[in-house]
This record gives sequence, structure tokens and C-alpha cells, in this order.
Amino acid sequence: MSSLALDRHGWLRRHPKVAHAPSPNHDARPQGIDPILLVVHNISLPPGQFGGTEVVDLFLNRLDYSSHPWLPRLRGLRVSAHFFVRRDGTVVQFVSSDQRAWHAGVSSFEGRERCNDFSIGIELEGTDCTPYTEDQYRTLADLNSALRCRHALKAVRGHEHIAPGRKTDPGPGFDWSRFGQECGWFKRQMPPV
Repeated sequence: MSSLALDRHGWLRRHPKVAHAPSPNHDARPQGIDPILLVVHNISLPPGQFGGTEVVDLFLNRLDYSSHPWLPRLRGLRVSAHFFVRRDGTVVQFVSSDQRAWHAGVSSFEGRERCNDFSIGIELEGTDCTPYTEDQYRTLADLNSALRCRHALKAVRGHEHIAPGRKTDPGPGFDWSRFGQECGWFKRQMPPV
């Protein structure tokens, strides 16, 4: 049984490992569309560095571009995800699961374009080749359970699967078999690995 649950507005209920940081980078889903796809991403800012405020700041449009020489390349970017799972398993929620977060970009799933319209995006703090933590897998399983109680999710993919050639995350550091077993996804619902 998941220790996480969504309220009637699509926000995680109060929990010691959950924080809300509403992002302006979202909008309404097309009328009548409920998410059917879970998209797993990774992110670290600056690249390969964990634990800072930069990811949250990026999604809230308040990133200090002068704080690291790599960050100015993100200037003007307006993105978000529904959830960000840190290395210690804590979660920051940026957008209600009922709304459209701006996480997938140019993307396609089973012939449908614009995956943001019908997906939920989860960012894991990490890099393509860095193994994800036990805490992250546990939280991801809890989050998956909470989302599937509210939404009719039918499949899960990595960003690399819906935007091949453009994106590579969550990368080889992510254990799809483990995720599928812990979260109850059937092989036909998972990406080819």
C-alpha cells in the first residue's frame, strides 16, 4: 500500500517526504483527456551535481544563471514536470496531475504526438549513467501507486522512448525490470529494453 496519495485536485497529500512548489509552466490538458502515459526523466543541475536548488529554481523560472558557467544555456527555457524525486527519495510536486506539465517537448507515443497532453512526467535526480538510489525506487513505486489509483495510466516510457534521437533519459542507469516488478507494470506496458 502506497504511503502517498493524491487529493481531489491532483496534488499529493501532506506527507513528510513531499513538498509542493507550484510552477507557472503548465496549462490545461485538452478537454476530456486523462493521462494514460507515465514518462520517466532524469535531471541534474548543473549536470552531474545533486542536492542543490537549481532544478526547483528552473521549474519555477527563478534560476540564477550566473551561479554556474553551464547554466546560461538554459536562459529563457520554460519547462516543468509534475514531480521531481530527489536522491534521498523526497518529492517536489510542481504541477497537479490533472494539468499539463511541460516536460516531454516534441514527442510521440503509439502514433500520438504531443505527449504532454496525455502524460504525467516524473523527473529523477540523476544522470543517464548514474545508478538511481534505493530511496528513489521506493518513492517511485509509491508515487506510481498513487497515480494509478487516480488516473487510467496504461503504459510507462522513458523520455528516450517518446523522443528518440533527441533525448536519452532516464538512460542505462535506470533499472526498468526492477521498476516494472516493484510497480506492477506488465511487460506489454513497459518500453522495450
